[in-house]
Amino acid sequence: MPNATRCVCIHGHFYQPPRENPWLEQVETQDSAAPFHDWNERITSECYAPNGASRIVNKQNQIIRILNNYAHISFNFGPTLLSWLEANAPRTYRMILEADRASQKRFAGHGSAIAQVYNHIIMPLANTRDRITQIVWGIADFERRFGRKPEGMWLAETAADTETLELLADHGIRFTILAPGQCARVRPFVKENSGRSEPSWTETDASNLDTRHPYVIRLKTGKEIAVFFYDGDRSRAIAFEGILNSGDQFASRLTEGFLAEETPQLVHVATDGESYGHHHKHGEMALSYALKLIERQPDVRLANYGEFLEEFPPTWEAQIVENTSWSCAHGVGRWSTNCGCNMGGYPDQKWRGPLRQALDWLRDAVIPLTEKAAQPIFEDVWAARDAYIDVVLKRSSEARTKFLATYANHELNNSERILALKLMEMQRHALLMFTSCGWFFDEISGIETVQIIAYAGRVLQLAAEVFGAEGVALEASFIELLRGAKSNIPEEENGASIYLRRVKTMEVGLEQVAAHYAISSIFTSYPDEAELFCYSIRRLSYEVVTSGRGRLLFGQTRIASQITQEPETVIFAVVHFGDQNITAVVKRYDPTQLEQYTDFVQKARSAVIGADFPALIRLFDRIFNGQTYSVQSLFRDEQRHILKLILKSTISEVESSLIAIYQDHASLLHFLSQSGVPKPPALNLAASFAVNAGLRRAIESEPIDALQLRAYRGLASADQIDLDKTVLSYITDQKMKRDMVHVHADFKNMQRLDNALLTARTVQELPFELNLWQAQNIWHDTLVLSRKGQLPEGWEEKFRELGKQLRISVDQLVVEEEEFLSGASVMVSA
Repeated sequence: MPNATRCVCIHGHFYQPPRENPWLEQVETQDSAAPFHDWNERITSECYAPNGASRIVNKQNQIIRILNNYAHISFNFGPTLLSWLEANAPRTYRMILEADRASQKRFAGHGSAIAQVYNHIIMPLANTRDRITQIVWGIADFERRFGRKPEGMWLAETAADTETLELLADHGIRFTILAPGQCARVRPFVKENSGRSEPSWTETDASNLDTRHPYVIRLKTGKEIAVFFYDGDRSRAIAFEGILNSGDQFASRLTEGFLAEETPQLVHVATDGESYGHHHKHGEMALSYALKLIERQPDVRLANYGEFLEEFPPTWEAQIVENTSWSCAHGVGRWSTNCGCNMGGYPDQKWRGPLRQALDWLRDAVIPLTEKAAQPIFEDVWAARDAYIDVVLKRSSEARTKFLATYANHELNNSERILALKLMEMQRHALLMFTSCGWFFDEISGIETVQIIAYAGRVLQLAAEVFGAEGVALEASFIELLRGAKSNIPEEENGASIYLRRVKTMEVGLEQVAAHYAISSIFTSYPDEAELFCYSIRRLSYEVVTSGRGRLLFGQTRIASQITQEPETVIFAVVHFGDQNITAVVKRYDPTQLEQYTDFVQKARSAVIGADFPALIRLFDRIFNGQTYSVQSLFRDEQRHILKLILKSTISEVESSLIAIYQDHASLLHFLSQSGVPKPPALNLAASFAVNAGLRRAIESEPIDALQLRAYRGLASADQIDLDKTVLSYITDQKMKRDMVHVHADFKNMQRLDNALLTARTVQELPFELNLWQAQNIWHDTLVLSRKGQLPEGWEEKFRELGKQLRISVDQLVVEEEEFLSGASVMVSA
């Protein structure tokens, strides 16, 4: 039995900034994350998902144990990231929640998850009202997901001051985690009214602070909060010094942190959770291996902060250094000044101060306008904002109705309800625009900074709609302030230029949504009731007229925001002349102009039938006041989808040409390769394209075309053709996953099992690393499912081989959480 006083705790701060388009409430394509759709998806694949089912392998690199790392460590997830995971990676989301439940059994009733301030703002730089909302929203989000109250709360960048700690304590938070350099002084803790004199303070810094036990901080309010100052040297080794290259080294470095004395000790580290798999490839496996090594030691046990705090309350008191953080040597300057902290890309971050000033100004300018507009609607608009998290977490009619019934000062009519929701959304985006990542990196034109400026753009749009002329006037002043935020890139100019060029072009209203709907209707068959991003669409009328390659669609539809409930009925028309030649028009429906619209429909129909398209365009200009939309008006993801459809035939022709060139000259290329003669670039391009395209087709075939795959693999090797390993690896992983999904959906179907086995055998021949994590998980899920009912003859033998091909040691595999919950070792066998 491990010595109960020597404990190890590993904390992971798992976080991504909110990336959703403020007008669509969805994350759009981020090219820098390719081949994944966006960075959330990529980092989930590399880190968040693997940590929920991490692998321990034998010397043959076969999986012998699957471990949910989250159940063994301390962790926090950003609330906005959890919202994305819930919607887009439900399996990973479920593993996170299950880990917290399992950790409560493992750690004496204390869950390993702790809360986080809602959207990762730098608390010492925020006003008191925003700090409170960040804490309230963070707690509410945590309770909704984990089903319990949080014991601890992570502060963004561990940025802290005394006021923030007081607010945490006021809201029932028992502890937080800070960097050792944030401690100013310590002394033995003497309780008030104990009759003992208080000892003198000892000044500390990161080099001499004993981090092996918690400290209590006494607050002016009379309350207390515990602080765990993490081990700085060991945390730095995890994040930056390559300690995750070896699970043995990782475990040793942690257990070497104990003093020889037999006092309660907690060796604990805190890093970005992304260290385990994203920043360090296979870091999650090093973590799993280290956890098991530590658990096997007779004199050490794993613990989490809540368990250790209850068992060994603080015997020392501390005071913190005000306005400090873990990632800025200058306190919190990284989020407000050109302090010198950067990522090494550009030495100058003078833009940070003006950006902070512009956003602070916008926040403060909106406050009195909000209070004035809210007075006829809410009893207390700020109490309403704190409670609005219930609507954010559940976008439903019931949640909105309950919220308004509780916080409105009378029963609201429809227009008042819309106004109330717009006020709340304005305030939500006024919080989101302070997300810390907007200042963290080197350049104001980076995606994280553009994102927070976009949130400010949404604030300004709502302010113009709600406050009228006073709201409209805010934008000019905001733009002027942004001019002082100078970019390091000459063509980007400054924050104002970025706002006008990048953010204003993102801004949409209901009519722009209608235009998107109209254009995409050319290529997509929508039902009468549809959802488009965060908008509901009800088609009221619709007609299609064709003439040769020309096609006209026109109709009437009602669009409503699912966020603010604001509706609008519009009429639309779109004409497609083939390829990308699309013109659409949209106009708010005015029932007093019904006769004009009816006349338009008749004349438009006649123009198309008569192939008089110039007359049709003139009709568009006259009836719709000259405002037109094109493919470029589409939202980014749909635009790319439609352009892909338009380009399909063209790309096919180009592909055929390149493949023909390669086939016609393959023998010459082979001769050149064998002779060591440089290949002409044009011929090399054709060869590279043809071979990679052939491999893609072979992999994606149903079933996989093993003969073609081997043939192209051989050509690539013989002719020294570079393979696009990133893309090929990605589509191979997805192919294996799809085959396993098919097996799981109908596991008694021998043909599906044969197809998956063929794929698993074949992909072993590919000369690049594969990520079979998802396929391996589905294999295990299918195994569990197969225990129910009789199996076809030969199924078990083939399924076992499939597991082996997926690098699973079928006879040795132990699934950790099944073992823990059953109280006995559970060997997985088919």
